[in-house]
Amino acid sequence: METWQDDGFILAVRAHGETSAILTCMTPEHGRFAGLVRGGQSKRLAPVLQIGNQVDLRWGARLAENLGRFDVELSQARAATVLSDPPRLAALRAFCAILNQVLPERDPLPAIYHAAVAWLDMLPGPHWAEGLVSFELGLLQALGFGLDLSCCAATGETENLIYVSPRSGRAVSAEAGAPYKDKLLILPDFLKGVPPTSGQARQGLLLTGHFLEKHLCHANNRPIPEARQRLMDHFYKAEASI
Repeated sequence: METWQDDGFILAVRAHGETSAILTCMTPEHGRFAGLVRGGQSKRLAPVLQIGNQVDLRWGARLAENLGRFDVELSQARAATVLSDPPRLAALRAFCAILNQVLPERDPLPAIYHAAVAWLDMLPGPHWAEGLVSFELGLLQALGFGLDLSCCAATGETENLIYVSPRSGRAVSAEAGAPYKDKLLILPDFLKGVPPTSGQARQGLLLTGHFLEKHLCHANNRPIPEARQRLMDHFYKAEASI
């Protein structure tokens, strides 16, 4: 019998049969891991098995390669804190959908896990959107597709960097990028240490979304999750109403 215990947070839940559920979690010691939860659709467990919730997990299976079974206890009800806040709820769902899609299965990535928990802790606060951009940049870096925002790709300048090349992922200065500005991505000021202003979170999420889709989603022959696009829709609607 193979067993382990770990903490984690829930990335995805889907019904299995009439009463059970398949739960996918991210854990520090066992990576992205799935298991069967018996009675997972019950009134007792359904509120626990919500995307984003922090949980204590016990997994067991006859063989290590089997799906196995989870016993789950709620540690922190993160989903409940954002249910009445559509943008934050959309962000939580997008965050979990991206991780569920791009992380390798059963591969421990503790640095990504702890960075993810740090963003979950930020979610109720004022700068959750900028924090999500920073997390996604770190995720790209950790998985081997980091962006180089330190100097201009064309000139080597370190000043007046306002664009990012969608092909190379390198920063571009205002002067060098001027002839191609319609084809370049915007580099938000808050990624250069300047306090964020209105609209920059959306620009940052467009930037990271482009490279998540290019390097991590397309590599698996899958589009970026719909939950990520629904998050962007909240920003477009908010700006249209101003």
